[in-house]
Amino acid sequence: MPQMAPMNWVTLLIYSIIMLLILNTMMYFVVQQMPQSSKKLNSLKINWKW
Repeated sequence: MPQMAPMNWVTLLIYSIIMLLILNTMMYFVVQQMPQSSKKLNSLKINWKW
């Protein structure tokens, strides 16, 4: 039904905005918790010899 096309675009836009917000909040909390668990990785990167 071509009459429903604008409604589909609006729902797609709202869905994409909600997904972006959810992903941004998830990545924010993941990056916030990373320094506690990556101390060993940082020491390995510092002591790396080519």
